[in-house]
Amino acid sequence: MFGSASVVIFGASIIVVMALIYAFSGGSLLITDRLGRLWRLPGHEQVGLKESRQKLLDTILSGISRILPSSSDRSSETDQRLARAGFRRPEAAAAFRAARFIVIVALGGLTYFTGFYKSNPVLLFVVAGVAGFILPDIWLGRQVKARQQLLRLALPDALDLLVICMEAGLGLDQALMYVSEELRIAHPELCEEFDLVNAEVRVGKTRMEALRSLSARTGVDDLQALVATLIQTDRFGTSVAQSLRIHSDDLRMKRRQRAEEMAAKTTVKMVIPLVFFIFPALFVVILGPAVITMFRILGQLHR
Repeated sequence: MFGSASVVIFGASIIVVMALIYAFSGGSLLITDRLGRLWRLPGHEQVGLKESRQKLLDTILSGISRILPSSSDRSSETDQRLARAGFRRPEAAAAFRAARFIVIVALGGLTYFTGFYKSNPVLLFVVAGVAGFILPDIWLGRQVKARQQLLRLALPDALDLLVICMEAGLGLDQALMYVSEELRIAHPELCEEFDLVNAEVRVGKTRMEALRSLSARTGVDDLQALVATLIQTDRFGTSVAQSLRIHSDDLRMKRRQRAEEMAAKTTVKMVIPLVFFIFPALFVVILGPAVITMFRILGQLHR
């Protein structure tokens, strides 16, 4: 009886973890979208399957996060990292805390149900707890780096279009809005950041405050340099278009240097697969027949 209940609890934990991974991945299935158009609730508006699932998941994770202790400093740092990863909903921090708790429970259950704990129970359960606490942070860090890389790659194209708009006579706010509309399909992450800048300006923030928020929100060094250039240009009254053109040329040179650096690192990175995977196969193919012939000759001489 106890064994079957443990198996059910472990299975439920695995299902919840997989649901969290799917919910945070941002992907969608075609069948889910089709079923969402057919999903209707009596007496209510038509609600998509994905929206109802997201609402249910948010409710569950919010309930779990309320019973967990939290630190204000840790929460602010987590909120900043979630914002840099693109998760800006108010429920994101609570969902992340609940996901961390569920991962810890799932790894502890996996350690218990597989029987690994029998060799050293204290050490293995501590390792499972530490791993469950660290793994969500590692995943979030990878999401932050991936989004920052997308912003870094999109910035030169956006700067070129921004320079064209500024030289055509548009103001900086109108140029940012136009760039956001034109590059929405190719670079949605950067366009989302530009939309936030325009929204903050419309609600009453100064342009410099909105640009500083952009720099702090993304944490990308190229965007921070762009913001510093725009602030300095506005402060000293110099030409914005000329400053942006110079900054765009410098940014493209940096991107070319990064590409050359990555190309130079490929020879070093190829050493491990060459030594451990390619060279042994070549030795087997080239020297294998010679070794077999040698053993045959030595066997005949021995006889």
